[in-house]
Amino acid sequence: MSRHAVQSFLFAPLLAVLLQACTTNPVTGQSELTFMSEAQELQIGKQQYLPTQQSQGGALNIDPSLTAYVQEVGQRLAAVSDRKLPYEFVVLNSSVPNAWALPGGKIAINRGLLTALENESELAAVLGHEIIHAAARHTAQAQTRGMLLQGALIASAIGARNSDYANLIVSGASLGAQLITQRYGRDAELESDVYGIRYMVRAGYDPRGAITLQEKFVELSKGRNPGWIEGLFASHPPSIERVRKARKEVETMDIASMDLRVGEQRYQKELAFIKEAAPAYALLGEAYEEIGEDDLEEAVDKLERAEHLLPQEAKFYGLQGDILLEQRRYREAITSYDAALARNDAYFVYYLGRGVANARLDNDNQARADLQRSTELLPTAYAAMELGNLALKENDRAAAMEYFRAAAQSGGEVGERATAAFVRLDMPQNPGNYFQTRVAVDQRGRLLAQVGNASGVPVSNVQVEFRVLVSGRVQSAVRRIQSMAPGASTVVDAGVTLPEEVASDARNYDARVVAATVQ
Repeated sequence: MSRHAVQSFLFAPLLAVLLQACTTNPVTGQSELTFMSEAQELQIGKQQYLPTQQSQGGALNIDPSLTAYVQEVGQRLAAVSDRKLPYEFVVLNSSVPNAWALPGGKIAINRGLLTALENESELAAVLGHEIIHAAARHTAQAQTRGMLLQGALIASAIGARNSDYANLIVSGASLGAQLITQRYGRDAELESDVYGIRYMVRAGYDPRGAITLQEKFVELSKGRNPGWIEGLFASHPPSIERVRKARKEVETMDIASMDLRVGEQRYQKELAFIKEAAPAYALLGEAYEEIGEDDLEEAVDKLERAEHLLPQEAKFYGLQGDILLEQRRYREAITSYDAALARNDAYFVYYLGRGVANARLDNDNQARADLQRSTELLPTAYAAMELGNLALKENDRAAAMEYFRAAAQSGGEVGERATAAFVRLDMPQNPGNYFQTRVAVDQRGRLLAQVGNASGVPVSNVQVEFRVLVSGRVQSAVRRIQSMAPGASTVVDAGVTLPEEVASDARNYDARVVAATVQ
């Protein structure tokens, strides 16, 4: 077969797939490549919307009229969208200035961004921009680029059997957080700006709000404000180019004769409560800073002052509970978490903290209920680790192993502890799964094995069994390694010399780890 024929044979199926993956952008009408179907988009949005809200501060519940207002503006814009999706809008209780969209039209805006806006047209510019990201399938396109890149990486790694992609695997609940923190490309941002402006006019909003919004973002970026850098600017970087493009788009519109809404008076009215609460939320931010400086007494003082200013806000009580939990004042921590849950019973953090406190007091049934409720709202490694410990306490090893396996997916200290706990339970039954063993015969006929500890934890009393087939009968010998650090490798001598007729055929001998103990 010629080289050209081989290339045709290899790439024809790929070309067919790529052609099938070409779709029309519902907003621009252009043909684009995407491997994500609309059904998949809708499914991802539906599955990830609530857990992503939880991971970003939870829904704002103390000002339902503000949420209703944002939803009203959002649905007014969604009604003129080129793509009909089950659009939803939520306000999140976070001081970080941010807004994001998941596939399928699931959109959120943070309290911290709302307080930085001046009028309804600027709010419409933010929401219109996010609607375009969803309607134009920007997330789907970004995932497609990621899939193509991954395919290229895998293709270049063919034959490199030691390549390890296992660290790319994440739990399902973390997908939403990954999607909203990905940085959109320049073209996607400009597209969302331009078409978002057109949606604003269709919905009756003054498009100049998009210009003032972008100008504000550019000014804020010059100051390198940490809150903005970690929030909106992380995924939606501002630029002079975006301001210029927005101006150019508005200049092409005949808006002088239109009755378009700016909505400053109504916006300020709807934001009045949250803006009045700003000093309390500022104290919350200062409390976090004090915790970072390990000044817990000062942090508690600021939280108590915040509670006095805004007693209906659960976050102040929840953070107090976290401090008391850290201080091992478990009964007081439970009281604080109770106060938080009385004000907001739909946020995972409070259940998680109360569950841990109850576990430390051996209130196992209440601890399990709290930790399970926390996991229902947002699966976390911390909750899984605690549930695993409770299961182990009841001698339910199978359940404990499943919890530890889930927790081990995370990084950091919790992931390391979960890995060790899982290995400690599993290694007695499956020691061979945790060691890499290579057997060989040296020039003098000695049978040797190179044993590597791939368990990720320190082990001791590693028992290596050598087996040799001689004259149709299997002979075995066990040798011990006193201890091995994670990743360590050592050579073990079987203590036997093989005759030439046995040594010449590798099928006549092998070695495996048959026992080990986690230190």
